[in-house]
Amino acid sequence: MDLGAGAGAGPKPARGRLGAPSSGMRAPGTPWARFSAWLECVCVVTFDLELGQALELVYPSDFQLTDKEKSSICYLSFPDSHSGCLGDTQFSFRIRQCGGQRRPGHAGEKHGDSGAPASLQREPAHYFGYVYFRQVKDSSVKRGYFQKSLVLLSRLPFVRLFQALLGLVAPEFFDKLAPCLEAVCNEIDQWPAPAPGRTLSLPVMGVVLQVHIPSRADTPEPGPPEPSGHETLLPAPVVLPSVHELDLFRCFRPVLAHVQLLWELMLLGEPLLVLAPSPAVSSEMVLALTSCLQPLKFCCDYRPYFTIHDSEFKEFTTRTQAPPNVVLGVTNPFFIKTLQHWPHILRVGEPKTSGDLPKQVKLKKPSRLKTLDTKPGPCSSSPPGTQRQALGAGRGGQWGWHSQRGCPHPQSRARGPLPSPGLYTAYTAHLHRDKALFRRLLKGLQKKRPSDVQTAVLRRHLLELTQSFIIPLEHYMASLMPLQKGIVPWKTPPQIRPFRQDDFLHNLERSGPQLTCVLKGDWLGLYRWAAHRRGPGLPRPVGARTHLLAHGSPQPPPPCPDRRFFKSPHFDGWYRQRRREMAQKLEALHLEAICEANIELWMKDKSEVEVVDLILKLRERLVRAQGHQLPVKEATLKRARLYIDTAIGSLPKDLQAVLCPP
Repeated sequence: MDLGAGAGAGPKPARGRLGAPSSGMRAPGTPWARFSAWLECVCVVTFDLELGQALELVYPSDFQLTDKEKSSICYLSFPDSHSGCLGDTQFSFRIRQCGGQRRPGHAGEKHGDSGAPASLQREPAHYFGYVYFRQVKDSSVKRGYFQKSLVLLSRLPFVRLFQALLGLVAPEFFDKLAPCLEAVCNEIDQWPAPAPGRTLSLPVMGVVLQVHIPSRADTPEPGPPEPSGHETLLPAPVVLPSVHELDLFRCFRPVLAHVQLLWELMLLGEPLLVLAPSPAVSSEMVLALTSCLQPLKFCCDYRPYFTIHDSEFKEFTTRTQAPPNVVLGVTNPFFIKTLQHWPHILRVGEPKTSGDLPKQVKLKKPSRLKTLDTKPGPCSSSPPGTQRQALGAGRGGQWGWHSQRGCPHPQSRARGPLPSPGLYTAYTAHLHRDKALFRRLLKGLQKKRPSDVQTAVLRRHLLELTQSFIIPLEHYMASLMPLQKGIVPWKTPPQIRPFRQDDFLHNLERSGPQLTCVLKGDWLGLYRWAAHRRGPGLPRPVGARTHLLAHGSPQPPPPCPDRRFFKSPHFDGWYRQRRREMAQKLEALHLEAICEANIELWMKDKSEVEVVDLILKLRERLVRAQGHQLPVKEATLKRARLYIDTAIGSLPKDLQAVLCPP
């Protein structure tokens, strides 16, 4: 019976107060199990006059980081520009893990991921770095400035929670240093696990953060967590409205007029370079863009803050192949020259603090994105006064781009005026712009409507766009599931039918979002868009508002593949996830069918080999179900255990001893 199937001479680590530089595996049975449910480690990066950026401390000290990861953390923990970075700055980065898994998964992690929304599950191959950087004048330091970063390294994309945590911990740490950090880590090690669907109280430094961990069962906009009723918290908790959502309206204020076009670029997995004046603006804009597709998981690569010292610099800037599916946040205008062959570049200016809507960036011809003259710059992390002298006057003088001491690649700085803010692209939007949304947001701004209300309006609009796009895919995918009446106990369950794009597109013409969504436009084109990007000098496509990039290189750009949604990482990620869920559902239905059948009647004419095979198959599925990998009811699990005992009892004593050793 079958039951079915660049770091050469990069920054060097310095020995910290709490232990030696990180090396070696974390031992099994470590007391940091609860800590590791939230964070991988805490890093302190300082500027050493001899070494440049140096990893001063990793805590817990036994957490293993490779040399390449240490180098990336050091470079990404300091802004590579100093415009507006005097004082305290918060931003984030994302780096690729080098090598295999460092530590075994903790109990409940897999279960937690299975209950979390796809976009909020742990990153298996990347680390998030949440940075609090301080640069202040200090006469006791040789160079006259105190420069240090506190970095939280995690696999969880809980940017809002960890920014709030850094806001509490970092100022105290910069005053008291290591003892404060050790106490905070011990407090985090007492936190309950971040189980989806729970509202948790997280005490740290005399403050209680109250957060709701999102789950798949939540409504798209659950709102702030409800206060806990079973305990009285003193002092009163600080309630965070979300662990991961940024102030979307504030992030998108300069690009509100083109938010739908940017949503389309994100949906199609298009390469996008975001050039911002600071790491804070860069990282927030990239994270806001990647959150546009919720509840669809953003499956392309993205880097909220990226420098030329990153180990993937050559990989992302090569001209020998099409640009990768990545959203890249940078602050160095050198990237405009290096990535001028990219099809979409968003240049944003300094954020406006006034209540008025800032001037909206314009769609511009990429040919107007002039190649910048570059030359090696002086040593980085110079005090602000020294830096201004090196940069000189002119519009470009506010942007300083320098190389770190000991870095193998000379950093470059832009000379001459920077390109004005704008979205430089040849892409023509498929959907009509929702002018009513823009007017509503503008009216809310004039009436001084709170930013969280404006964000809710904008987020709901983006959610409706994504749902309108994904619902036809969900309906077609559900039609591929075998009927439940075809699932019989003692036969291999029927297979899930394959996804056929032609069949889906044929059905789409009769039941697609163009018939149900208020927003009009070429919805069908979003699914089957296959327009090749054209090289310089080729005619402009009909209806296009922009020309393509004028390449500085005499070599033509490499041929670009079709950029249909079906070929994007988003479709691949969505399809794999849905097919995995359907396979688990099919397996659960088959197990239920077995448990509802008469096992004693089935065993009457079966050999011992067939009975043993049934026992092993049932045990395997029982383990998977108990590990929350199968959606099975508790009554079914009890019945499966009873069937296993019944089947074992029908076998000879010697086989029973093998299957149930003492």
